Amino acid sequence: MNDAHCHFFSTPFFAALGGDAALAKLGWDPPGTADALADRWVAELDRHRVGRAALIASMPGDAASVAAAVARHRDRFVGFFMLDPTQPEAEVAAAATLDGGALCAVCLFPAMHRYALQEVRVQKVFEVAAARPGTAVFVHCGVLSVGVRTKLGLPSPFDIRFGNPLDLHAVALRYPHVPIIIPHFGAGLLREALMVADLCPNVYFDTSSSNGWIKYVPGLTLAAVFRQALAVLGPERLLFGTDSSFFPRGWVSNVYEQQRVALEDIGASSGVRARIFAENFDRLFPAQHK
Repeated sequence: MNDAHCHFFSTPFFAALGGDAALAKLGWDPPGTADALADRWVAELDRHRVGRAALIASMPGDAASVAAAVARHRDRFVGFFMLDPTQPEAEVAAAATLDGGALCAVCLFPAMHRYALQEVRVQKVFEVAAARPGTAVFVHCGVLSVGVRTKLGLPSPFDIRFGNPLDLHAVALRYPHVPIIIPHFGAGLLREALMVADLCPNVYFDTSSSNGWIKYVPGLTLAAVFRQALAVLGPERLLFGTDSSFFPRGWVSNVYEQQRVALEDIGASSGVRARIFAENFDRLFPAQHK
């Protein structure tokens, strides 16, 4: 089993939220150095028999933390980093980060940073990715809620209008060799995400989080979500993820259990489940060794 969606909540990440005072309020463990946190994640993955995981640098400018973790455990981690295209020369920063060799996916959060996916500055980021085979672009769509900010009482001035998966259609067509990952089945915009994925074979879904957005669709179940996603994307473009992030909670095993049960409920074969829980991740992000 592999996990396509884990957040690497590093010391610099918490420093931006208030440091030790924020951790004390949350009741979470201090992450320590990037190497120490990477080692803790490896032990946690081993405990749950998870082979490999994607680690996301969860704020712009923290790519170095995840790069250090990947360099320390290259056989266990794949590195993603958040980028804000509204910042000057963001595409230059993206190129430099990718050329460092440790990270292979750019994460865009248009609702968080308030930009349209059709903008030229976003296209420049895709051009950077397209010029580096093996690079993916992760695009958060739909409902966006950052739990740690909510718990700390910090404002989250997001704009969901920028999170429509339909806005990915043109850019996905323009860069057909760039894998585009939409997390959480589109986080409430499942219909729109399915449309884009149906039209663009380079669009993938990750299945991560509690998928609490299901409450917006009366009668919808996680099993039904999987059934429809499989009908449109097939089993080759679904990537299992949990959205795990902090300690002492660690890896969120109940998310795996819910998804395992949902796939069993719809009669998904062992082969389909193997592709979703492990093989698609390995194909998209081939294992590297020290």
